[in-house]
Amino acid sequence: MSHPIVRLAARAGAILLVTFGLAGCGINAVPTQDEQVKAAWSQVLNEYQRRADLVPNLVATVKGYAKQEQTVLTQVTEARAKAAQTQMTLPSDVLTNPQAFHHFEQSQAQLGASLGRLLAISEAYPDLKSNQNFLVLQSQLEGTENRIAVARRDYIDAVQQYNTTLRTIPSRWIAAIFYPDAKPRQTFTISEQAQQAPHVQF
Repeated sequence: MSHPIVRLAARAGAILLVTFGLAGCGINAVPTQDEQVKAAWSQVLNEYQRRADLVPNLVATVKGYAKQEQTVLTQVTEARAKAAQTQMTLPSDVLTNPQAFHHFEQSQAQLGASLGRLLAISEAYPDLKSNQNFLVLQSQLEGTENRIAVARRDYIDAVQQYNTTLRTIPSRWIAAIFYPDAKPRQTFTISEQAQQAPHVQF
């Protein structure tokens, strides 16, 4: 009578031991870090969208004071449209697809550069520089650029941790066995300096 209970207890103990052993050896590291990468990526997209949402008001404000800067205004509008189109059509595998990731990265860098040129021309228009609406939009844009830099850094850190887990032993073996579809994630290659607004002297 006691043998079945002892055997059942032994089996339960063995199952618990294996479960805790697997948990202790990092079996959950891959999905946990994958979720962290996805959350960090969502924040990057959120901040880029926030920047894109500021563009129409900024362009309209500058247009009121600097109509002759039509080329720059058109470039900003077109860059925003391209960035928005790219973001809306991102493939589901963008984080593991180097071409799609690079295309997204380039479209955002182009928008950042054109916004930098737009802000630089304000130096030539004292009335625009002192306009309250422009000052508020400029401040919001600068704050958003800072938030983008933080979101990008957090994403890069999450990807580095995830990719390291997939490439180092023993987590590499665990991933191969339990998560064979796990692939290294793409990270940003455009430097932060390339994202900075150009300095233009008048």
